[in-house]
Amino acid sequence: MRVSIIGLGASGLAAARLALREGGEVYASDLRTDDPTAATAHELRALGAHVHLGRHDMDRIAEADTVVVSPGIPPDAPVLRALRARGLEWVSEPEFAVRFYQGSLIAVTGTNGKTTTAALAAHLLQAAGVDAALGGNVGGGLAPAASELALREPAPAWYVLEVSSFQLADTRDFAPEIGVVTSLAPDHLDRYPSLEAYYRDKARLFQNAHIDSLWILNGEDPAVRDLPGDAPGVRCLFALDPSAGATDARDGEVGVCAFLRGGVLTLRIPGGDEESLLPASELPVLGRHNLLNALGASLTARLAGADPEGIRKGLLSFRPLPHRMEPVGERDGILWVNDSKATNVHAARSALESLDRPVVLLLGGKDKGEDFRPLAPALVRHARVAVLFGEARVRLAQELEEALREMGSPGREVVAAPRLVVVSGGFDTAVAEARRRAFPGDLLLLSPACSSFDLFTNYEARGRRFAELARGEEAA
Repeated sequence: MRVSIIGLGASGLAAARLALREGGEVYASDLRTDDPTAATAHELRALGAHVHLGRHDMDRIAEADTVVVSPGIPPDAPVLRALRARGLEWVSEPEFAVRFYQGSLIAVTGTNGKTTTAALAAHLLQAAGVDAALGGNVGGGLAPAASELALREPAPAWYVLEVSSFQLADTRDFAPEIGVVTSLAPDHLDRYPSLEAYYRDKARLFQNAHIDSLWILNGEDPAVRDLPGDAPGVRCLFALDPSAGATDARDGEVGVCAFLRGGVLTLRIPGGDEESLLPASELPVLGRHNLLNALGASLTARLAGADPEGIRKGLLSFRPLPHRMEPVGERDGILWVNDSKATNVHAARSALESLDRPVVLLLGGKDKGEDFRPLAPALVRHARVAVLFGEARVRLAQELEEALREMGSPGREVVAAPRLVVVSGGFDTAVAEARRRAFPGDLLLLSPACSSFDLFTNYEARGRRFAELARGEEAA
């Protein structure tokens, strides 16, 4: 087996290590030459790989039986254009990894909620005594790359992978026993030519569906329910309302199998009775959208063999993931919540709509080209103040002001528009302004609807800084 690895981030390193363990001849390359990449190259050379930094040797890559490409490399990158010109195909790292899996596969995707749902599903299985391993696109050091899980001995009974659209785009034989879709909304439009193209990559989750496939779908999201098309398999929905989708059922749907009944998380497996888990008020995570995530994860774990009591224990013991509606402090009666992972409009809107106390909201970052106007209704209902910062601040202000004016135009319901405050300084300045405008009882929320790359290396760094400021660490 000859394998070429393009890109030496965490997934590239993991794929190279897996290929070497399987006796493959490995060539790896990366245009970067910084110290972390050089350290990765040194490790791989010590394991027997051939590595080039600063360039890609196309002739060497073309000799491979399999070419594995990092999800961080955009489709129009010169190296991929060169591969296309030679008529060569490539796969994503999860596609390569699952070829060596010995257990069953759960794959979780979606625009928002996929990390929490994947992590919670794995946690619930483990709490119920089922051997499960979490990996994939989780990020933030919370779980390893998919190929790292293939190295685990003994193999787990279930692999739980979070998979992004970028990773799904380059799959061929990827076929989970259980596939989960948490939500769909505009995102990554700085990389995709259209929303339809983005959804097409998500739909590759179903490309190898068969009659025994289990699909767990957000029943409150019509786009999610439409995504499988005519793919075979059984489709189980999760929704807060047990009657969701009853009037417009799609082929293959067996109804809502995870829902709230009298405020209690409840499951109804096809052919079985209702199973009560626990009151929603006892969940240790914030927000309506996290109720949906908990329902989706509980249904996933149940279909994978977890018993209700184990799921109940797991729900109680789960803790919020970093940067995802994570309470990070309370000062002077103001609760600080870090939702830095909300890097698109849908995520920020969902966060706002899930809260039941007045919000001072931090919005901004790198402009990804999304329409910000859909945020306006949620701002009106839940936010007293929105502090706009970063590269996107000017367009945020323009589009939100336009949408708010439209909402208050003659003939429409008059609304009490939130105050929009544009801050031209850095992130600390924006947080200080938000803190100044917050009152006791308010929730100070970082849910920026934008990526972090104008001011930070990633959303984790942005969230960490917010948490530091919540603790009163004022100096940068």
